[in-house]
Amino acid sequence: MKRLFLLFTFLLGFAQMRADEGMWLLMLIKRLNGVDMQKEGLHLTPEEIYSVNNSSLKDAIVSFGGFCTGEIVSDKGLIFTNHHCGYGAVAAASTPEKDYLKNGFWAMKQKDEFNAKDLYVRFLVRMDDASQRINSKLNNKMTGEERKAVIDAETKAIQAENSENGKYTVVVRDFFNGNEFYYFVYQDYKDIRLVGAPPSSLGKFGGDTDNWEWPRHTADFTVFRVYADAAGNPAEYSPSNTPLKPKHFLPVSLKGIKPGDFSMILGYPGRTNRYLTSYGIQQMVNKDYPAWVEASKLAMDVMKKYMDKDKATQLNYASQYASVANYWKNRQGTIDAVIKNGTITDKQKIEANFKQWALQPANIEYDGVLDDISIYYKQVSNRNVERNYASQLSRNAKYISLAYQVGSVLKSYAAQDMAGRLAMKPKVDAAVKAAYENFNTKLEGEMLNSMVGLYQSRVDKDVASPTIMALDSKNLSNVAYSSIFATKTSVTNFILNPDRLKLDADPLLKIANGVATDQRLSSEKFSKIDDNFAKNNRMFLAGLMKAMPEKKFYPDANSTMRLTYGTVDKLPIRTDRNYFGITDNYYTDMTGLVGKYKKGDEEFDLPQRVIDLYNMKDFGQYADAAGYMPVNFLSNNDITGGNSGSPVIDGDGNLIGIAFDGNSEALSGDIVFEQEWQKTINVDVRFVLWTIDKYAGARRLIDELKLVRSENTPADTKTRPAKAEHVKAAKKK
Repeated sequence: MKRLFLLFTFLLGFAQMRADEGMWLLMLIKRLNGVDMQKEGLHLTPEEIYSVNNSSLKDAIVSFGGFCTGEIVSDKGLIFTNHHCGYGAVAAASTPEKDYLKNGFWAMKQKDEFNAKDLYVRFLVRMDDASQRINSKLNNKMTGEERKAVIDAETKAIQAENSENGKYTVVVRDFFNGNEFYYFVYQDYKDIRLVGAPPSSLGKFGGDTDNWEWPRHTADFTVFRVYADAAGNPAEYSPSNTPLKPKHFLPVSLKGIKPGDFSMILGYPGRTNRYLTSYGIQQMVNKDYPAWVEASKLAMDVMKKYMDKDKATQLNYASQYASVANYWKNRQGTIDAVIKNGTITDKQKIEANFKQWALQPANIEYDGVLDDISIYYKQVSNRNVERNYASQLSRNAKYISLAYQVGSVLKSYAAQDMAGRLAMKPKVDAAVKAAYENFNTKLEGEMLNSMVGLYQSRVDKDVASPTIMALDSKNLSNVAYSSIFATKTSVTNFILNPDRLKLDADPLLKIANGVATDQRLSSEKFSKIDDNFAKNNRMFLAGLMKAMPEKKFYPDANSTMRLTYGTVDKLPIRTDRNYFGITDNYYTDMTGLVGKYKKGDEEFDLPQRVIDLYNMKDFGQYADAAGYMPVNFLSNNDITGGNSGSPVIDGDGNLIGIAFDGNSEALSGDIVFEQEWQKTINVDVRFVLWTIDKYAGARRLIDELKLVRSENTPADTKTRPAKAEHVKAAKKK
């Protein structure tokens, strides 16, 4: 009887899952979520959200650069995304003389919009289910290598069937730990131009202190535009390209929001692990993430040392530093949230009941699966720690990865005859230019010494790279400086006088090749263990889904387009926070923004123009009906990294905000959705428009938008001031 009671409790807990949990595949919303969404306040049909044959919301959503999300907001291909998503592009366009990162940039005319190098956006054309096709050729007796061969062959066939001779990019992804498969047909546009960016004092207001925290007061947005050829097709950058006329764009709402209002987010969430077992979570918070936190903090300290000394270095490393700092705080926050929220205990309760279910004769094939998963984490614990230190070394100490990548190109180049080298030289020059762009030799030398030294002191010798462990970490930078790969100049000199023997003898290239060999051998050593784990992980989730046929399962995020829905929502007031007079804790306003202002502070400074406009209460049509100027707001949507820049959409399909962050109370959200605490922090679109119009004076962009007003929308009765000096300066690019 007790066993049945536990099983009933287990199933009931999942049946009561709230509607705002889940990152849903668009083609399944009609079957799984359509009625629930309409009850919450959606006024659109599923076909108006996702359609293959007609324009729909999906056509206004783009994967931005492969790492964020953006939305099309005009019939001329205008894109809104986050400031931190456009950060790299703005930093790359900046110089010490023209610091767009610090001062902002606004294209006052279309001709002022300039190419954002290496950026692209990806539109979803359609998706389809390939589960039956692929699973019919798989079985659990296959080795990992055999399974991969089948999946790769089917993927290649699906890509050939749907790419239309290269017109489309076709991606096949597995879901539910490899139990299901779907393919996605995309169209990529590569001519993306920067249109507008607020100064970092607005776009990054609050810095690392406010990151992952509420209340927030950040104008986390940038503006780009998609360009296409005369026929509207993707094309490489060309002055003759014209703004894309999209299939659909989002109208922008000035109506305002209140708690309980329907909110829907479409975007490209990167990675979640909601079905991770308690054993995996224990490994993560006790071993893996502490290693990540320590290594990333060391990398940040090295970068900061040199960034503070030199303006060019500050700009060149700004994007890398911001990315590392973001994950550093996220990983530590995840550790804290898992402990505080009792996440491991909750998972253990689910697993205990699953084990009881698996003892029933009909389910016996799943008995022992969790025990095998537990054994796996004991076997790979030290290896996983090594991977975390190694990944941060590879990511931040560029000399090793640079030598490996550029060395491969130089080896091929040196092997050519004179004619072959001449033909290959443009490709080689481009690779070298890209590798050494924004490269600070002294910073990279110290980074190499520091990261290798940390690896040697923290990684167990039984799983460590022999190559790395044998290095002299105190003098490793001198090895790098004596290498062909020391600087762009030294590589260029080699290109002019290539010598294969000299290349083969290069000490840095030997290290890079040794590290690569060690990584390959480690993968081979653990391959059977990893294959068995993948099988058990797949079976555990398959069993979990059978145990709960009434539960609507959603797949983990994997950088494919998803929909999450819920409402504008509140957090409880905390006594350790300053809310600047706000008692209904779902929004922030400019009173708090100006209240946090600290002149000259790296994180909390503000442009004087913002303060002047606030003092004049010059909010125009963007003020709330209650009179305040909104800045950020909360919703209970389920998002993760990759959703940055995603549109927050109301029940009528209008843009009400741009998602940009989560809250520290629920940083365990990638593992488990925290029903009570998990919120999305959004920029209110009215603050976006206020910044573009009132602060920057870029009214032409406002005129492009389709604004949706209500009878309570304030009129802009104040005379628009003359363009500020910073706006005039931006035109002189």
